[in-house]
Amino acid sequence: MTSRLPQTVRSDARDNRARILDAARAVFGEEGLSAPMREVARHAGVGPATLYRHFPAKQALIAETFAEQRRACHAAVRDALSDPDPWHGFRSLIERICELHAHSRGFADAFMTAFPEATDFAADQEQTLRAVAELARRAQETGQLRPGFVVDDLILMLMAHRGLQSTPRAARATASRRFAAYVIEAFRAAPETGAPTPLPPAPRLQPTDSPSTP
Repeated sequence: MTSRLPQTVRSDARDNRARILDAARAVFGEEGLSAPMREVARHAGVGPATLYRHFPAKQALIAETFAEQRRACHAAVRDALSDPDPWHGFRSLIERICELHAHSRGFADAFMTAFPEATDFAADQEQTLRAVAELARRAQETGQLRPGFVVDDLILMLMAHRGLQSTPRAARATASRRFAAYVIEAFRAAPETGAPTPLPPAPRLQPTDSPSTP
């Protein structure tokens, strides 16, 4: 009987930790990093003491909550830099960053380092900006990217993209893809030759009873 007790405790601890992380992804994802720790505990169905036993500081919880998104961001940077077509690599990186940010307001907050608890993400932002600068240099040499593009334009784009967090969750991913497509076209040095690439579908953002645009 006593030999089984530690195993049961460890199992309960693992379950609590998993519930806390699931709750943090949901709470931070919708409310951003300003959401209080007690809201995460309430959503997970555990007491504050249990939450702080697993994550003594909010920064530690944020880092583990978005570990998967950070890995995806690193992979996007690697793939873009290794693409033999600089313009395609540049475009794909913008699309993947927008996708990651659209799925979680908390990750967007952390990436933009809008909160002191997200300082660990500053290196991710710096790595991404360096990659964008290198891809921009290559794409400008091929004549496909506007010569006036600067890395600050990416920050400007992401600041605008954060406005999509106010859209209904069901429409957010669709809106993000269309937003990214428009931005990429704005960054292009010249119009596409031949038939233009179709835009992604437009999201439904108006109330269903609003008159549609002819």
